[in-house]
Amino acid sequence: MIYKIGVYNVEWMRDLFDTDGNPKTTGKELTRSRQLADVIKAMNPDFLGIVEGPNTLVDGSKTASRQMEIWTQMFIPDSNFKGVHGFPSAGQQELCAIYNPDKVNVLFTPETKAGRRFDEPFLQDTTNRLIKEQYKHYRPPLELSILGLDDSLITRVIIAHTKSKGIFDMVDYARFEQISARDRLKLFAECMSIRERCDEYLEKNQQVMVMGDINDGFELDFYENKFAKSAVEILLGDVWKPEFVLKPVLPKPRLNSYGYTPNSSKYKDRITGDQINVLIDHILASQGLKVIKGAVWNPILEKSNPIIQAVSDSLKKASDHFPVLCEIETQTS
Repeated sequence: MIYKIGVYNVEWMRDLFDTDGNPKTTGKELTRSRQLADVIKAMNPDFLGIVEGPNTLVDGSKTASRQMEIWTQMFIPDSNFKGVHGFPSAGQQELCAIYNPDKVNVLFTPETKAGRRFDEPFLQDTTNRLIKEQYKHYRPPLELSILGLDDSLITRVIIAHTKSKGIFDMVDYARFEQISARDRLKLFAECMSIRERCDEYLEKNQQVMVMGDINDGFELDFYENKFAKSAVEILLGDVWKPEFVLKPVLPKPRLNSYGYTPNSSKYKDRITGDQINVLIDHILASQGLKVIKGAVWNPILEKSNPIIQAVSDSLKKASDHFPVLCEIETQTS
């Protein structure tokens, strides 16, 4: 059986809903909903992780999954997507997912032991000084299980939206340096926490996929070189346990004068003012999963793909990120 699995940072999707959790049907919000729907319909995913989804309230009166189901019924009426969400975040931009119940079943299956939950503070030694410090996931990673229609486990999934390295406050250069180092340590801690969960799954002979907006690319930037580690490499795993190393579904990005290729987003450099292409949206899969193909749905790069080109305008306008889609093949039916 072949499954199409993707992840999409849909950029502040909460703005597309009113205070009651119903999709807005006028103005620029209607236009962007239609653009997002065009993209998702063209992707035709069996499972799609959503980053920056609609809000979930702590009292449960409004959830990301229910809003996504209402939204897909309105804007992709020939689909029957179901939604799933997890622990609510302390702020906004929730993690959730939609899936095709004719192909898979998806369950929210978090670790619930005290001290192990993703919605609780945790300790990590991020500087190799044998000193553990307390950190917390601002958005608790979403732990899901994708099951076949026979309820056999296909893979565990962890959807994440980790700490941004961007600095958006007014700062002087000395403060800029300090915050840059601090934010990377927070990012490392979150990814170390996620990686520990991956190891727990793999030790049980379960497959795992990590996906989302990791806010980091392959290799080390100037600040990461100071710590001799990067967030993506932490997620990939330990070279001393090669059988547990996760594999990217995308090719290694190449650096050129515009940034990285392939790229899933871009940002304006605070110092130079240049727009830099970056690959910060990832899908990483354990070695027991047979990945047939994977691509960033970037219409500027995927010129020969007619499906991507058919929704080129929507891809460019619907979000400030491009989605990532892959296909895996399993023996599960």
